[in-house]
Amino acid sequence: MSERPATTQTEEAAVLAAVRDGDEAAFALLAERYRRQLHVHCYRMLGSFEDAEDLVQETLLRAWRSRSSFQGRSLFRTWLYRIATNACLNALERSPRRILVADVAARNPGAELSAEERPDLGAPAVDLPWLQPYPDHLLDQIAPSESQPDAVVVARETIELAYLAAIQYLPPRQRAILLLRDALGWSAKETAGLLEMSVASVNSALQRARSTMRARLPTRRLDWAQATGPTEEERSVLERLMDAHDRADVAAFTALLRADARQTMPPYPLWYDGREAVATVFARYIDPASPMYPGQLRCVPTAANRLPAVAFYLRRAGDSRYRLLGLDVLEIQDGQVSRIISYGVDLLGAFGLPSTP
Repeated sequence: MSERPATTQTEEAAVLAAVRDGDEAAFALLAERYRRQLHVHCYRMLGSFEDAEDLVQETLLRAWRSRSSFQGRSLFRTWLYRIATNACLNALERSPRRILVADVAARNPGAELSAEERPDLGAPAVDLPWLQPYPDHLLDQIAPSESQPDAVVVARETIELAYLAAIQYLPPRQRAILLLRDALGWSAKETAGLLEMSVASVNSALQRARSTMRARLPTRRLDWAQATGPTEEERSVLERLMDAHDRADVAAFTALLRADARQTMPPYPLWYDGREAVATVFARYIDPASPMYPGQLRCVPTAANRLPAVAFYLRRAGDSRYRLLGLDVLEIQDGQVSRIISYGVDLLGAFGLPSTP
């Protein structure tokens, strides 16, 4: 972990003295510096944007109540991470992992639809613990700066959805160790101190966690170079995909899909496998003569989990306004779309997208 400039350390020491004396304003000023970092850490641990909000609030409340116990033997940031990690471990005892569509859906309905059928989606399963997306504009707020030199750059490797899906299969302590060591760059000694474990135990757990991740992650994912956002190629594919939507161009949309493309639609427990199935759903969804046609769509580019994404707004017949419909997060491989995760609006309450474009 990088050292902070001496001036910053001196300033923080003065603020910490005021905090221990019960200065609530000084505590808020210091703690706010780490709020977004803690939020990302809790999000990685839990896979939920909304639960991360609650756990950060709980962390700061616990820290304020136990402020007198902080003696300055570690960094204030390290102390907050200890509280946040333990709070997350407690939460994971109640709800060990977030789920994906493949965890609860047993079939691919795409190939079974006739040209006249509308799929029976049923009621959205919004009460299930779905893995949620994270908006890039909030990730960008925690890049290191002169005023926040110990902020951690959130790299794509440890925030994108494939990684978060794989990490859900780790036991909670292995999950914490993997994130502290690989995502935050903590040493084995620092991690052991935070979790009150031996260094040998931490190293052993890390090896097991990495082995599980290698088995769960797509092979191509293991070879990605470090990145902090969508690439130029991915942004180009996103633009062409939005253009295909705007022009209702089925051929252009189909050409953007890999042969093994998959689309999932949480909170609906269903998926569409293969280029033909995904393209068929698109064709019916943008055709005004189709029973699946919801109304006129408008696309707004964005990004989530360091991946290209597009927010969709819908204007239904008889409505004068476009209203938020959902968010598609794209995984792109070799210039083609391999995965589309279409999040319903029920899972985007805390995402920060405007209700109208």
